[in-house]
Amino acid sequence: MDGTGAMGGPARVRGGAVLEVGPLAGRPGFRAGGEIGVTTRLSWENALTELSRQHTDVSYVELSGVRFVDVAGVAALAVTAMNLPSGRVVVERPPPQLPRVLDLFWPALHRIEVAPR
Repeated sequence: MDGTGAMGGPARVRGGAVLEVGPLAGRPGFRAGGEIGVTTRLSWENALTELSRQHTDVSYVELSGVRFVDVAGVAALAVTAMNLPSGRVVVERPPPQLPRVLDLFWPALHRIEVAPR
């Protein structure tokens, strides 16, 4: 694959990193599994772009299957939330570094609600 990963399909790129993204059943948003880093960034950003297009009041991002997210991946999530016209993004069961990075760089960002593991 080229690393772009369609919704519902994995993006496998050189180096073995994989990010799988798919829709959530019964609510707006998506689930992701794998790694969010430099090699899977395009897939992550594509999923966030689609989330912002479909956003109404509350969108969900379920990350229980994500083992790692880098700072740029958290930044992409924060920028997406800041650019929403209204509402919030609920991030469910993220890896431990995600809330730490949000607290460090965006402590006053109330558009993201983190529901811990």
